[in-house]
Amino acid sequence: MANLTLYGYWRSSAAYRVRIALNLKQLDYTSVPVHLVKDGGQQHATSYSSMNASELVPVLVDGELQLNQSLSIIDYLDENYAGPLLTPESGDRRYLVKSLAQDIAIDVHPINNLRVMQYLSKEVNADDNQKLNWTRHWIELGFHALEKKLASASGTYCVGDEISLVDVCLVPQVYNAERFGVDMSAFPIIQRVVEVLRVHPAFVKAAPENQPDADY
Repeated sequence: MANLTLYGYWRSSAAYRVRIALNLKQLDYTSVPVHLVKDGGQQHATSYSSMNASELVPVLVDGELQLNQSLSIIDYLDENYAGPLLTPESGDRRYLVKSLAQDIAIDVHPINNLRVMQYLSKEVNADDNQKLNWTRHWIELGFHALEKKLASASGTYCVGDEISLVDVCLVPQVYNAERFGVDMSAFPIIQRVVEVLRVHPAFVKAAPENQPDADY
């Protein structure tokens, strides 16, 4: 039986992805909250940074293994645990899934995360409105490109009719987009796919508002 521990934050997109993957594979895990704001950011505490010197969430612990980076964690789960494969093992679809997932997780998400927002406030003196415009700009730019790509790739889900890593990355990013007031009507394919995914039990269970550390 798996003995997995996930260190994360309820509203972290990266931790959200891993929760979805764990749920899709029906893996039990222990959730350890790491509050990214309280106490100056608990991710900076020695007890956490000793596991991940990058001081970011999530970290998955499986026995002696301590693994960060959500996409690598999901790859690890695919390769070591039963359940649906989120990245196909071979063929063109494998690389399409990887590239679309990276469009979201590497090109869109990182430049809008908490430490970027904190830098804009402290070092650039950006006000709340400027930070909001920054966030919307980069999400909308990424979503316009993704919408075009999904026009030829999507079926029920982002790539055909099976849930993949792209879907796992998309739902958390749309959650962020809505938080920051992005007009999602400009992205009908993304909206359609996310509406289907949001009622799937694995996605419902992983939603930020359903986490025990949810803090509004």
